Formats: sequence, structure tokens, C-alpha cells
Amino acid sequence: MVDQKKVQEAIKLLLEGIGEDTDREGLKETPERIGRMYEEICGGMDQDAGEHLSKVFSVDNNEMVLEKDITFYSMCEHHLMPFYGKAHVAYIPNGKVVGLSKLARTVEVYARRLQIQERMTAQIADDIMKYLAPQGVMVMLEAEHMCMTMRGIKKPGSQTVTMVTRGVFAENKELQDRFLQLVNR
Repeated sequence: MVDQKKVQEAIKLLLEGIGEDTDREGLKETPERIGRMYEEICGGMDQDAGEHLSKVFSVDNNEMVLEKDITFYSMCEHHLMPFYGKAHVAYIPNGKVVGLSKLARTVEVYARRLQIQERMTAQIADDIMKYLAPQGVMVMLEAEHMCMTMRGIKKPGSQTVTMVTRGVFAENKELQDRFLQLVNR
């Protein structure tokens, strides 16, 4: 739960710290706006992906299920700057599947936290393994990090790609290649 009062106090101090007048017309309500914003963009801290992955359906077909190009926005925990991109999530069912929107909701749970991309990729894969018990899962995130493009090294357009494999995906290069072919279509 985001403590609105603390966030607002911190933003007021930040504005004063960079030399701004917090009574200036354009800044008077900024601490409140930032408080509401953080409640939204960090809303995944109070969520459990298990809520979304617990409603499953029985299936006879155990072929790959892939949801690709899931747009996400997250915040780098090192600089409190956004990173954003696409998630690609695949799993091989083991007699049960979940609604496709639940994969996107799982991505959202972890994106809406202070985060690093490497951890987020693993958290998505691990929860799918935990709650669906599939034969395997593969998750790939492609993202642009504003902490790299707007400050520091300043390399706009650069992409960070992270990938995690679990179960049969970790053991089977052909499945990995099939996943990558489908993602790159």
C-alpha cells in the first residue's frame, strides 16, 4: 500500500532540493499527482499473480501456448525511471491452461513494481510454473530503459532482452527455436 502522505512529503522535499518553488502555480498540486501516480504504477506490490493464474481449464492438447507482444511499463528500482517494452510468454500445458488475459495480467503484476528486468522475467516464469504446473515455460522481455537512454550513457533505442526457460524449454533447443521463430514473425 502506497503511503500517500510520505510520497507527497518526499516529492515536496525533492522539488525544494532541486531549487523549485513548491508554491508556484504549476507545482502546487504536483506532490498529490505524483502520489496518485505511484499508487497506480506500483500497484503490483499488493497483488499476487496466483489470483490470476488460479482459474484453469482442462485440455487434451498439450501443444505450446504463446502470448506475444504484451506491452508493459515498469520502473527501474535503481533510478526510479521507467523501462517499457514487450513480453512474450509461452508454456507447454500439462493437461490444463489458463485464460490468455491471465498471462498479460501476470506480466502486469510484476511490471507494476519497482523492478529490474532480469528479476521480472524470472518471476513471471516461476509463477506460471508454480500455479499451472506446465511441462515448461519460456519468457522473454524486450525493453528500453530510460535510465540508459535519457541519462548516463544516453543511448536511445537500445533494447535489453532477457530470457528465462523452465522445464522442457530449458532442456529442448528445438522448443526454444520454435518460440523465437513465433515471436519474430
